Amino acid sequence: MLLIALGAAALFVLHQDFWLWNDRTLLLGFLPVGLAYHAGYSIAAAALWALAVIFAWPSGLGGDEHDEGDAP
Repeated sequence: MLLIALGAAALFVLHQDFWLWNDRTLLLGFLPVGLAYHAGYSIAAAALWALAVIFAWPSGLGGDEHDEGDAP
């Protein structure tokens, strides 16, 4: 849980990418470096939340689990 919270805090800080605002560098000749940074940031955020679901999601909240006497 602590690592996920620290990862979320790190993503919060890294989202403020003021160091790339004025960088006009193009990656692969067409992709602005700021856009590439945010693409990587989005992948990192998705990975963090996938880990949060796997390791920190409460086990009692699963909606797909049914007891023997629940449904006909």
